[in-house]
Amino acid sequence: MSIRSLVLPTALVLAAGLAFTTPASAFDLFEDDTIELAQATPPSPPLPPAARGERTPGERGAARVERSFSPKSMCLDMAARRIGDRAYLKARLELKPDQMTAWNTFEKAADEASAKSMARCQTLPAEMKERPTYLDRLTMQEDAMKARIATIEAIKPSLTALVAVLTPEQKAFLDRPHVGFGHHEHKGMGSPGPR
Repeated sequence: MSIRSLVLPTALVLAAGLAFTTPASAFDLFEDDTIELAQATPPSPPLPPAARGERTPGERGAARVERSFSPKSMCLDMAARRIGDRAYLKARLELKPDQMTAWNTFEKAADEASAKSMARCQTLPAEMKERPTYLDRLTMQEDAMKARIATIEAIKPSLTALVAVLTPEQKAFLDRPHVGFGHHEHKGMGSPGPR
């Protein structure tokens, strides 16, 4: 049996049913809707974005350019987070007295690296109102990466010595991802890397 043979009889039955409907009953069916439609006010035109408290795409772009940011403040925040991350790590590792020498050596190296990071942050602009050029942004990224590599190189030997004296449980804690922990440029990556 084909679909065509099913559709044709169904359409004929529907047409016959409509033919027997009286004009009065057809009017009753839609009477209330017709009156409501006649009395309904036309919809008001949509409000412009400014009236809704929104910005147009051009205004959003202009706001981004007008909005200033502080490379110095961002740098200081990241350095402070690393210092805070070390305090968190020390508390969570629950270091034993025989592990404290290795921790103190690591902490001294990390504190010296943090002091250098803070000094570098102080050299950055406190406020930038104009969007830096592509080349300026690339140079800033390069400088930040060089500083980060210097930090890693400064603390890696003492961190390696610390890991060597940790228990398997402490190593497991250190190795697991920590959301928002470590270098915050990798949001959600949780890199517990050098601090």
